[in-house]
Amino acid sequence: MSETIKPYQNSETGKKEQVAQMFDTISENYDGLNKIISLGTDAKWKKKILQMVKSKNPSSILDIATGTGDLAISFAETSATEIIGLDISQGMLDMGKKKIAAKNLESKIQMVLGDGEKIPYSDNYFDVITVAYGVRNFENLEQGLSEILRVLKPNGLFIILETSVPTKFPFKQGYYVYTNFIMPTIGKLFSKDKKAYSYLSNSAQNFPFGEVLNNILRKIGFIDVKHLPQTMGVATIYTASKK
Repeated sequence: MSETIKPYQNSETGKKEQVAQMFDTISENYDGLNKIISLGTDAKWKKKILQMVKSKNPSSILDIATGTGDLAISFAETSATEIIGLDISQGMLDMGKKKIAAKNLESKIQMVLGDGEKIPYSDNYFDVITVAYGVRNFENLEQGLSEILRVLKPNGLFIILETSVPTKFPFKQGYYVYTNFIMPTIGKLFSKDKKAYSYLSNSAQNFPFGEVLNNILRKIGFIDVKHLPQTMGVATIYTASKK
C-alpha cells in the first residue's frame, strides 16, 4: 500500500493511536454491528479456526486484536490452560471482560492491554497465536508479524482471519457495492463514530490478501504458509508455522 489508511485521515496522530481511539468509541455496539455487517458469516469462519486450534492441543494461546474476546472465549473449549486476549483498546477489553465474567472464565482467560507490534511476552512462548481482523490495523505490518514469529513456539500454529476481495464475477461487483455503500451506511446509522466503518471498509479493500500476504509471511520467516478463501473470497483464513 502506498498510502497509510487511518481512521481519521486529517488527524496528525499515528495510526496506532487512532485505531485505539476508534475502537474505544465503538466498543459498546461493536458486537451487534459486526454481526449485522458480516451477515452472520463471521461465526462460521471462527468455528473453523476453533477446530484448527483444537487439533494442536495447545497449552498456551495468544489472541491478538482480541477485541471483545469472542475468539479467545471460544478457545476455552480447547486444552489450553493459558489464554491471553491482547488488544490496544481498553474499551474493547472492558466489554470482553464482562463477557468472560458472565461465563465464569476469568481463571482461564486474561484480557491484556498491549500492542501487537510490541508483544509483552518472551520468545517462543505460545503454542498458538491468532489474529482476527487485526493485522490490517497494524501501523507496521512487518513489525507486527515479526513480533508474532518471535513469541510463537517452533512448530507452533499462527492463524490470521482477515477480509479479502473476491476476484470473480459477480461476487467482486457485489462486494464493491456492499463495502463502499451499504457497510458504511449501516455504521453511520448505528455507530457513535461516523468515520469508523468507512475506515474498516477502506482498510479491508486496500489490504494485501491471498498470495501477496502469503509472500509477506514467508519473507518474515514463517513456513508452511497457506490460505483458505471463505464465502466466495470475502474473507481468508491464513495458516503458518515456525521452524
